[in-house]
Amino acid sequence: MRLVFAGTPETALPSLRTLIDSPRHDVVAVVTRPDAQSGRGRKVHPSPVAELAEEAGIEVLRPQKAGDPAFLDRLRALAPDCCPVVAYGALLPQVALDIPRHGWINLHFSLLPAWRGAAPVQHAILHGDEITGASTFQIVKELDAGPVYGVVTEEIRASDTSGTLLERLSVSGAGLLAATLDGVEDGTLEARPQPADGVTIAPKISVADARVDWTKPAMHVDRLIRACTPGPGAWTEFRGQRVKLGAARVAEGERPAPGEIVATKTSVLVGTATDALLLGEVQPQGKRQMQAGEWARGVRPEAKESFT
Repeated sequence: MRLVFAGTPETALPSLRTLIDSPRHDVVAVVTRPDAQSGRGRKVHPSPVAELAEEAGIEVLRPQKAGDPAFLDRLRALAPDCCPVVAYGALLPQVALDIPRHGWINLHFSLLPAWRGAAPVQHAILHGDEITGASTFQIVKELDAGPVYGVVTEEIRASDTSGTLLERLSVSGAGLLAATLDGVEDGTLEARPQPADGVTIAPKISVADARVDWTKPAMHVDRLIRACTPGPGAWTEFRGQRVKLGAARVAEGERPAPGEIVATKTSVLVGTATDALLLGEVQPQGKRQMQAGEWARGVRPEAKESFT
């Protein structure tokens, strides 16, 4: 099939590579978000998908909106049979959805209808799910509500962050997306409506949402930190300065007061409503990431001093 691939971040790269290498499909263009500022210097850079497409000699389309007339005209001229989508990051109007004869097929990182929305992996970790996965479905106007072609499942490990889990799902999901497109081309695969029960929503987690509440149980704080790693980054305050927290682990049997910091030569414990958390890496405001012990040796928390 002739494909126009839509995606933006690194998460989409395994799928794009798989489809470029597929002998059954021809990626004639990619659609991605416009170049954006990133890094310390805030220089303008192309998206990871744009970079890979350019390396492969594939045309790159960067519409400000997917309803822009010039973009729609170019999409019609390309005459794709199908438009696979992985983390494109923009709404698709019906006029765009109607152009390819097989529509737009999205790879979404949850077992639909669970966790529709922008942050399915983060919410699966935050809410303590034991199993998650990826789904391919036909895009319709309603958010992530289209009929499903197929799924793959993935166990959520106790140490998983949203970054490590999404990395695995992006690889297994690439195979699912390719198999879905094969089945659509053959006419052997039919999408089935999502069940009405079990719908949950996964909105984007904001920086404000990522602030740690030390009066919550240790399990909740642990899940929040892992769900927000690498982005937006769980955080707390110490002496009025923000401190970003990397993955931690529960220290059973240790119970300082909520937020209280207990630093030794080799470890940093922080109290919660239940057991303490043993901190891993931290990043003080305006400074580099470091081990919690190194941070504590520099700031020297006083007895009973706490994160807030």
